[in-house]
Amino acid sequence: MSTVVIKLDDDISTDVIYPGRYMATVLPTETPQFAFADMTEFNAKLKGKQVPPDSVIVAGKNFGCGSSREQAVSTLKGYELTIVARSFARIFLQNSVNLGLRLIEVSDIEASEGDDLEIVGKELVNKTTGRRFKIVPLPQSRQAIIDAGGLVAYTRKRVAESSAV
Repeated sequence: MSTVVIKLDDDISTDVIYPGRYMATVLPTETPQFAFADMTEFNAKLKGKQVPPDSVIVAGKNFGCGSSREQAVSTLKGYELTIVARSFARIFLQNSVNLGLRLIEVSDIEASEGDDLEIVGKELVNKTTGRRFKIVPLPQSRQAIIDAGGLVAYTRKRVAESSAV
C-alpha cells in the first residue's frame, strides 16, 4: 500500500517537475534535489526525507508535458516515487519506461493527499474511500522494462539470459 503525498492538476510540465534553470545538473544522483523546486514546501519534504520511497504523486491529464528533458524523470526516480495520472505526455512516458519510473495510468482516478492506494489485480483501490479504478495497462514490453529498472537494466538482464543458454 502507498500513500498519496501530493495531488496535482492537469498539464504538469517537465519545467514544473524539473525547472530548466537546473539543466546544467544532469547526473541522476544529483537531479533529485531539484524535484518540484518551485513548489518549495513539497521540495523541502522530498529533500528532508519526509516522503518515503514508493509514495504516490496523483495527477490529472497530460502529466510530464513540455520539453523532452529526461531529468524530469530521473528526479522522480531518485525518490522512488510512483506516478498515478489520468494520462501521460508521450515523451515523458517513454523516458519513464527507459529509466524505470513506475507509472500507473488511471483515466478516472480520484484521490487526495493522504489517501492510501493499492493495486489489486487490474484495479487501483483507494483504501481510504473504498473506490476502485480500472488501470490502463502499459504494453507488456514496456512494463517489463519498467519492472527491470529501466532499459539498461532490462538489456543487461536479456544479454545475461541469452549468454546462459
